[in-house]
Amino acid sequence: MQRIEYSAEIADLLGRVRRRPVAGWPWRPGEPVPSWLSVKQSWGWLFAPDGRVLTLVNPKDGVVSLPGGSLEAEDGGDPGAALAREAAEEARAVIGPAHYLGYLYDRVGSANGGHECARVRMAARLHAVGSSRPDPASGRHYRRLLVAPGLAVELLGWGEPGLRQARAAVRLAVARLGVPAAANEVIEELPEKGCVLSPTPE
Repeated sequence: MQRIEYSAEIADLLGRVRRRPVAGWPWRPGEPVPSWLSVKQSWGWLFAPDGRVLTLVNPKDGVVSLPGGSLEAEDGGDPGAALAREAAEEARAVIGPAHYLGYLYDRVGSANGGHECARVRMAARLHAVGSSRPDPASGRHYRRLLVAPGLAVELLGWGEPGLRQARAAVRLAVARLGVPAAANEVIEELPEKGCVLSPTPE
């Protein structure tokens, strides 16, 4: 087994990670969202060329998340547009076209005023990140880590349902985005000044 490598600074950050309780929303892989169910959120597995994914760590409370968030009027009801916007706001990320993976059925509607809704999951290529800045919507200033998808599930605290979701994301990324099935295991923090990971097509 390959040893997971990371710096002392990342070790300190990971030591403060706080995992949220698993919400228990049923995962509907590959199923279109029913017409009667509102799509309220879109989150993404954003893949670097070596198969690692972007995770965001809030250093103030230790909570780890994938890039994404709520759909806004400017997104025109498009979860892919919402993901691109949220990834840019939260992580200054530039991504490729988003591919639909499935949705989580939120039966209690915690993201929709108590009415049931869908939380969409997507996958996309991560091309670059800009200089690190606070999210204009929340003021949170995330640390940006590249980690293997399986480790992302562990940091997110999603358990077996999250692992099934990660596997679906990896299958799509291997088939559609050309990433390796076995991701690089090194944990890497992206530089504050930003960097290019995969040049955008001309």
